[in-house]
Amino acid sequence: MQVSMLSVGIGAAILFGVAEVASWRRNNRRDVDNVGFMPWRGIALASAAVALFATAFWLAGK
Repeated sequence: MQVSMLSVGIGAAILFGVAEVASWRRNNRRDVDNVGFMPWRGIALASAAVALFATAFWLAGK
């Protein structure tokens, strides 16, 4: 169980980084009309919360 919580936390942290890069790219795009459809800010927020909770559960189980 401990290793799975750690891997969930690492995966969510990686997803947070990808979402932040994508959000930064969206904010600095050249074509203003080319918005896209992915809610990168919400994805980043949710993945950060999952990463924090998974890390907390991993630390609590040690």
